[in-house]
Amino acid sequence: MIPGSWEDYQTLSEQLGDRSIPRLKYRPGEIWLMSPLPEHGRNASLVADTIKAILDHLGKEYDAFTPITMKLPQRSGIEPDYCFYIDNWQAVSGKKRINWSVDPAPDLVIEIDLTSYTDVNDYLVYNVPEVWLFKSDRVTIYRLQNDSYIVNNCSRYFPELDVLQLIADCLKVASDRNTSMAIRQLRQKLNEIL
Repeated sequence: MIPGSWEDYQTLSEQLGDRSIPRLKYRPGEIWLMSPLPEHGRNASLVADTIKAILDHLGKEYDAFTPITMKLPQRSGIEPDYCFYIDNWQAVSGKKRINWSVDPAPDLVIEIDLTSYTDVNDYLVYNVPEVWLFKSDRVTIYRLQNDSYIVNNCSRYFPELDVLQLIADCLKVASDRNTSMAIRQLRQKLNEIL
């Protein structure tokens, strides 16, 4: 973390352009820089692929983005590891840019935290309904309720599924074998339980 203003953050963001490293985050008076490790990318992809497999199995339409930078001038700048538009996919479908002051926030954000970089409260200013935080080899679901995030054992988007167990199973298979086998086994399990 380095001290900095919104203008400093904007300048740094413009200098980096579309490069994905380092990742940037702005909190009032602070600029955070992070260079993700391979483990970070692997976990982000696996959790996102798990969500995609579930959404596809349920026949739900969605849009997903990575990388993406969310900015509200003078208030926040953040780069979630992955984000999904599930209820609001039509609001952003086909857009080349999202205006965070007007367009809806993602319905679901994934954050992979290997270094205590993430604070789910950074998403409060965007009113993201659900944030999934992967930390210490497990996912915690935070649901927005009355202007704060509350830990919840189920996702509002998959209330009929134990997504935490499905993700834990995928992580185990990916660790023991690989991510492609984890997703194949997930699809088989979804066929059995749904």
